[in-house]
Amino acid sequence: MAPIPLSPIDHIFTGSGSYPIEFVFAYDGSVDADRLASSLEETLEHFAPASSKLARLTKDAYGLEPSDDGLDLEVASSTATFSEAGTRYKFLNPVHSVEREPLTRIKLSQTAKGSVLGVSMSHAVVDGFSYFHFLSSWARVFHGKPIHRPSHQRELLIPTSAEPAKRLTSENVLAECGIFWGERRSAIARERLRWHRYQFSREEMNEILNQAQRDCDVRLSHNDAITAWLWKRYVPAWSAVETGTAALASCPVDFRRLLDGFPPTYFGCAVSLAIVSVSREYLSDAPLGVLAEKIRNAVARIDADYVRKSLSVVERLRRQEGLPVLEHCHVIHPHSGILVTNLSRLPVHEIEFDAGPPVGFDILTPAERGAVILPAGDGADIRVCLPPETT
Repeated sequence: MAPIPLSPIDHIFTGSGSYPIEFVFAYDGSVDADRLASSLEETLEHFAPASSKLARLTKDAYGLEPSDDGLDLEVASSTATFSEAGTRYKFLNPVHSVEREPLTRIKLSQTAKGSVLGVSMSHAVVDGFSYFHFLSSWARVFHGKPIHRPSHQRELLIPTSAEPAKRLTSENVLAECGIFWGERRSAIARERLRWHRYQFSREEMNEILNQAQRDCDVRLSHNDAITAWLWKRYVPAWSAVETGTAALASCPVDFRRLLDGFPPTYFGCAVSLAIVSVSREYLSDAPLGVLAEKIRNAVARIDADYVRKSLSVVERLRRQEGLPVLEHCHVIHPHSGILVTNLSRLPVHEIEFDAGPPVGFDILTPAERGAVILPAGDGADIRVCLPPETT
């Protein structure tokens, strides 16, 4: 099979400092390792990019090259259980989105209190939707059920012409696609990452929403209000020691439904970035509802025209600067911003093998200054990945 060219947004998640998507799932019973491996092999017949490595196609472009060792599956024993583990990174083998490395690593740990499945996948291969499409399809194959076939048409996102009319600047790139082009990304230091966690009931979510709604005439969503709450809570502290005055919030927007004729089962990274920028002083003083409305308006601006233009800008930047520029691109401002991803509808219950559905799960995506809204009954489970200097 010939290599699949990466789309412009795929390229952003390659190189040092590009974080993968990572979860671990706990099961009460023991998952049969042999059945898991054989069903995985069958699943990969439909999801070839999940078993691939980065290949350099030209001097300024990567592709996904399917490979027999593009996916690593490990079966291990662990004396620590999911609930007892001091760190759940022991249940995970992280991927590194660089040439000659597997872009998917899966680890099945057998513990005294059930199995733990850890899955790390390059963000150049999947976004959150695709990650769970792959896992839920794998579970269906395990049980002999049909799946929704994925589409691998990355060429639909590659501009036919992206030659720059003028030289791009960091200001152009930020304004037109929400990407921060600046200092080189640091390698991920997992041992230094720390997390804050909030578990909100439906009543607590409604309280935050009602507080925001009092200062806003536009109808807001829970996601608008919680994103604004996180922005206001964290970014002033993170940016207080910086010389700049901007305080930024970014929100990934899935554009599968925004592009006419685009396959809804597209297997890849299909996100554009909505971004809001205010001064630190404004962020500290502004009512929650005012900030929530800014978030809502920024997300609403992401339409088909914006998506196409943003993809073109990212393509132009790489052609202008070459592949090394990718390690200088950030989807989260590295000093004074937060990225909030809404994954509150994750089908975690579908990741079911022969030990029943997961009884617990954890997100381990190492995205400093990133927050994720996860499902928790009728409420929300929010995780914030802190930069090392934050207390």
